[in-house]
Parts: sequence; structure tokens; C-alpha cells
Amino acid sequence: MNIVIAGDGEVGAYLAKLLTGKDHNIFIIDSHEKNVENLESHSDLIAIKGDSTSVETLKMANIKNADLLISVVHDEKVNIVTCMLGKKLGAAKTIARINTLEYFNSSTYDIFKAAGIDEIVCPERIAAEECADLISHSAAMEVFDFSDNKLSLMLFRIDEKTTCLNTPLKELKDSFKTEDFTIMAMARNNNIFIPNGSDVLKEGDYVYTLTKPKGRSKLIEVLGKQDVGIKNVMVVGGGRIGRMMASQIENSYNVKIIEKDIERCNQLVNTINNCLVIKGDAREVELLEDEGIRGMDAFVAVTDNSETNILTCMLAKRFGVNKVIALMDNVEYIDLAQRIDIDGILNKKLITASYMTRFTLDADVPHIKCLSGIDAEVLEIRAKQDSYITKKPVGSLHLPEGVVIGGVIRGYESHIVDDDFQIRPDDMVVVLCLADTVQTITKLFNKSRLLF
Repeated sequence: MNIVIAGDGEVGAYLAKLLTGKDHNIFIIDSHEKNVENLESHSDLIAIKGDSTSVETLKMANIKNADLLISVVHDEKVNIVTCMLGKKLGAAKTIARINTLEYFNSSTYDIFKAAGIDEIVCPERIAAEECADLISHSAAMEVFDFSDNKLSLMLFRIDEKTTCLNTPLKELKDSFKTEDFTIMAMARNNNIFIPNGSDVLKEGDYVYTLTKPKGRSKLIEVLGKQDVGIKNVMVVGGGRIGRMMASQIENSYNVKIIEKDIERCNQLVNTINNCLVIKGDAREVELLEDEGIRGMDAFVAVTDNSETNILTCMLAKRFGVNKVIALMDNVEYIDLAQRIDIDGILNKKLITASYMTRFTLDADVPHIKCLSGIDAEVLEIRAKQDSYITKKPVGSLHLPEGVVIGGVIRGYESHIVDDDFQIRPDDMVVVLCLADTVQTITKLFNKSRLLF
């Protein structure tokens, strides 16, 4: 696929690096010379210094042959113009990063379509939604729902409270006496692997599970976790993510927002009805104590500074807050954050990559989730008529190494898959792929015969 990316910083660069080496020809346009130099020295792509709203610059990026144009510049107006021009110059599909919430309605979508913009994405909006989900599922470190919650991916950290430590998973499965959830993958000492029946859970492991709605409570119980009831939530940072997230949860919880910028405080007061807005610096311990940090059930730090978010979450943990969630711009910080017991992590690069990557795949992929801190992705893929994946029971399929099928949504029903399960055409299949196996696995859902 020929892909053109317009960016002006980390999101565009991360997306470009993620897509290189996967049978794509990548052009990236960036107006900053230093960014271009870094991209050229680290990636197998063509970096162009220039303005993506320039017709000549787009032509230099071979826009007329582009299968996909992605514009993720911080200025949404640049993204809109870039995609409009790109479509006129021959780009087959265009995606624009948008920050203004009022654009996300059906009538505005039609306007964008008519102007040549096929898809719009707001990473901040998705981050706010994920944060709200994490608050409502306090036992999990990561939650991602497929097909209107019919199946859910949930990440848990194994600790000393887990009653089934050092028990082989096969014995554990026999003792479950349930077909409502499964362990798809495990991470141990920064290495992720797909477990077999002889593997055991150890303290410090991270387990990626797939569960049906009715299996959640049993799964949480088996792993020694507890969904703690959350009533009081403190949010640090009143920017777009903090504001959007607060507006989603203000009617369900008692919410306090701490923001040090007076203009943002005034904007919060004018746009959110049921939250208490406090002007101050959340790095000040006295302020946190004065505002009742010890009585909070959840603490969310979504300022523009990753270090501030990590520090304030550490303070919240010290004061006994059960659930702490941090926004981090630097992917390299994710492992550190998990090690210091931050319960939930938001990263705009991963969020954007999760949304964009599905448009680069040769398959019907409604959802894809790039997992935090590890080189793995979980996809929801439609099985097409006469595809290889429908030819045999799952246990008889020759799946690539590093791939596991966890569940299937068939109509209104969801299923956890075992070796005897037969996938049918039009099933929505949840697949976990390690490393660079995504491009390979999607072929199984399109072609009637493929050998490995």
C-alpha cells in the first residue's frame, strides 16, 4: 500500500515507524527539519520537509498514487485542507485528525465526506472514552470492548492475592468450569508469549484475557482481583481529555478537577455542570490533602506533561487511592509506569495507531487495539465466504506462530473459542497477534487457501 502521512511531531512519526517494513511504501511530510532528519535516520521511509497544504509538496509525496493519506498535524485546519487537496490530487482514502468535538455528528460527517475527507479521528476523544471505561472497571489495567461489549479484552497484573499462583493453566481451566473467558497472552519480564496448558501464573505477570459479559465477575475472582465501587474521582488536567472525560462521568461520580490555568478553569466551569473545578497545582501535596485526596476512589492525571502525570499518580497511590490512571506521551514510559503500580495508562500515539492501522489491512477489520507497552495487537476481523479460516476447526488450522484466536461474535451471541470451534462466514473473530504477524493473519480471512 502507498501511504502518505502528514505530521508535525511524535504521533505522525510513531505511525510512520509502526507501518514501515509491512509491505507499505511510506512518505511522511513534516515542516520541522529536525523531525525529518530523525525520521530519515531511523526508518525505512521517505521523509519530506514541507507544508502538507502545498500542492507541490503533496506531489513530491506521490499523492496521485496514494492508497491512503493520513493527516495528524496538531492544527486540525491543516489536516482538513491537506485531506481535501490530497483527495483532489488522487488519494484514494483520506483520514484527518480533528480536535473540535462539534464536528463529530452525522450532519458534519456528510459535509466532510463531500469535501473529500473519508474519516475523522480525535485521539483525545478516544482517550477520554477509554479512561471512563477504566474507571468503571476498576480491577483491570486495560479494557477494550468488541461488538458492543459482546466480548472484552481485559489486562490484569498478577500479584500475591492471586489464589491460583503456580497452577498449570490446564488445571486452572478445568477448575473454572466455565466457557466464558480465556487467557490469550501473558507478559513476563517484558517478554510476551501465548501460553499453553503447562504454563503457570507467577507474581508480576501481566495477563491478557478475553471474556464474555457474564464471565467478568468470575474471571476477576479467579485472578484474585476486586472491582471496587468508585464514587469519588479526582482529575488533574482540564485540557481536552480531562474536559471530555469529566463530561462523560460527571453524572455517575463525584468529580473534582484540578487545573492550574485560569482560562481553562473558566472554560470548565462554563461547559461542565456537575464537577467541582479547583485552580491549583496538583504537584503540591498540601493542595491534594486539602481537596480530600485520601477520600478518593480514583485519580486521573491527564495534563500535557507526562512527568507530572506520573508524579501525581504516585502521590495518589501513597495516599491510598485504589485506581490511578495516567496519560503518557512517551511510549517508553509505559513499562516504568506499570512497574510503579499505575493502574491504567493512556497514550495518544497508541490510540491513533489503533484507529489508523485498520485502514492499512487487506481485510474487514472494524476494530484493532495496539496493546500498551508490548509489541502486540488485538483485532476484530470478519471471516469472509470461502476464506481459509472457515475451512477447518480452529485446532486444525495452521496459524502463524504468535497468533491466537480468542473468541467469536456470531450475530447476537459471543463465544470463547476452543480447538473444536468452527468459524463460519461473517463471524467476527477476535485475534491476538504478536510482533509483525498482523499482515499475515489478515490473509487467512480473505483467501480460500494459504500454506505456511
